[in-house]
Amino acid sequence: MKATSEDDVRMQSTRLPLRMLLAAAAGAVSVLAIPPFSLLFLVPLAFSSLFVMVQRVSLWRGFLIGWSFGLGQFGFGISWIAESFYVDAERFGMLAIPSVAGLSAVLAFFPGLAVVLFAQFNRLTADRPLASSLLLGTCWAGAEWLRGHLLTGFPWNLAGYALVDYDALRQPAAWIGSYGLSFIAVFAGALPGAAFLAQRPARPKSLVMFGGVVLAAWSAGMFRIASDAPAAPGIDLRLVQGNVPQDEKWVPGSRERTLTRYLNLSDRPGKFDLLLWPETAFPGFLDEDAAAGRRIAGVLPDGALLLTGAPDRVETDDGTLYFNALQAYDSSGRILAGYAKHHLVPFGEYVPLSGWLPFERMTEGLGDFAPGPGPRTLALPGAPLVAAAICYEIIFPGHVIDAEARPDWIYNATNDAWFGNSIGPEQHLASARMRAVEEGLPVVRAANTGISAVIDATGAVLERLDTGTTGIIDAPLPGARAATPYSRFGDWTLLVVIATCWIFLWGITAVGARPKAHARKDKRG
Repeated sequence: MKATSEDDVRMQSTRLPLRMLLAAAAGAVSVLAIPPFSLLFLVPLAFSSLFVMVQRVSLWRGFLIGWSFGLGQFGFGISWIAESFYVDAERFGMLAIPSVAGLSAVLAFFPGLAVVLFAQFNRLTADRPLASSLLLGTCWAGAEWLRGHLLTGFPWNLAGYALVDYDALRQPAAWIGSYGLSFIAVFAGALPGAAFLAQRPARPKSLVMFGGVVLAAWSAGMFRIASDAPAAPGIDLRLVQGNVPQDEKWVPGSRERTLTRYLNLSDRPGKFDLLLWPETAFPGFLDEDAAAGRRIAGVLPDGALLLTGAPDRVETDDGTLYFNALQAYDSSGRILAGYAKHHLVPFGEYVPLSGWLPFERMTEGLGDFAPGPGPRTLALPGAPLVAAAICYEIIFPGHVIDAEARPDWIYNATNDAWFGNSIGPEQHLASARMRAVEEGLPVVRAANTGISAVIDATGAVLERLDTGTTGIIDAPLPGARAATPYSRFGDWTLLVVIATCWIFLWGITAVGARPKAHARKDKRG
């Protein structure tokens, strides 16, 4: 027996590098299941492969296999970040590949953690592949939630985003959020693997369960789409996509060219009540530039408003504070309201531990941006209440709107010019669509170089301007739906899902253990 055990250990050790390689490939394949590819059939291929590979593994081997899956997932999925380093290639170009590789290795910790949890508790469910796949889904969703909250959080490319491009299948996020949608995707994705591992007579159960999960999600989604159709508020929008290259935006003397471009696009024939410019559309302190304010007022019809991104600064006793802001102006050029971005991009808008780390931030400016106080609802004359979300902020489920003052729509001003024609802007748009579903609110997105879009409360894209396009979108503001369960309770709904699943798993484990105990007792008797 001892020799056999040693042989098993030796065999597992030799198989580990192969499993890690296959896991990395499966992780990369999982990226093809999310936008812009949205090859949904790859979800079961990726997660069933992982499910089969992590059966009966030690915690350490489980971590390495899960980490390898994450390395493939993030190495491919966030490869677009390298584009931002080449905007100023002379200073930052050499950091592109090491930074993406390092960040991917760190983020891969979370899939590794998910598999460690799975390996720990799967000892109780390993002989029940259906229960085992349910366990993997809960562990994965929990690890993704941690990824979205630890340190500054980075909930990018959640597993549930594989369902974004499928109208009915993304709707369950209205009840359980995007992390809950990840649970559905991974649980269902692992079921074909459960069928593969099950004894032949039990295999149909896994496949029937797979079909049942998909059908239930689709049916719930179709019910939501068909019900509670909102009325439009009667507000006409004009979104402006100036398409100003990032490497030109802050060049001395470029401000006049940028402003003229936005003014000319804004002044095209057509009627609008709200004019929407993207993040830092004005490369300067607009509220301090009276001449620019007068020129903007000249393109605004009477009663119309402008919402635009622009830097802001405030003098304090401790010095000048700089903000990445969104500002509202009326047709007289008077500033009505402002919002300061509160969830800043590490190393892009500020340097964490700047007194200790020998790095400089990648964006132009006089100093690190300071964070704003948090989500805010803006009340503007003649316009529905609006929640502001600047660029990166739209990726955070449950942290976009002020729960105490529910808005009627969400305005996402962004600048994805840093990422060129990569897959990054499409993935960013997918996050915005999921916030619309979760909150039951339309999301309007103005981007400097794209993708600008009008998204209704079901996450459907009604209008869009693709990356690299210069132009405008004239469209009515879609209506808001009633507050969703997720908008009311947030990620507590995920906790309910996970707790329910674990109570179920505990129950079937206890029931399964009872006959074995009786059998041992009878044998002793």
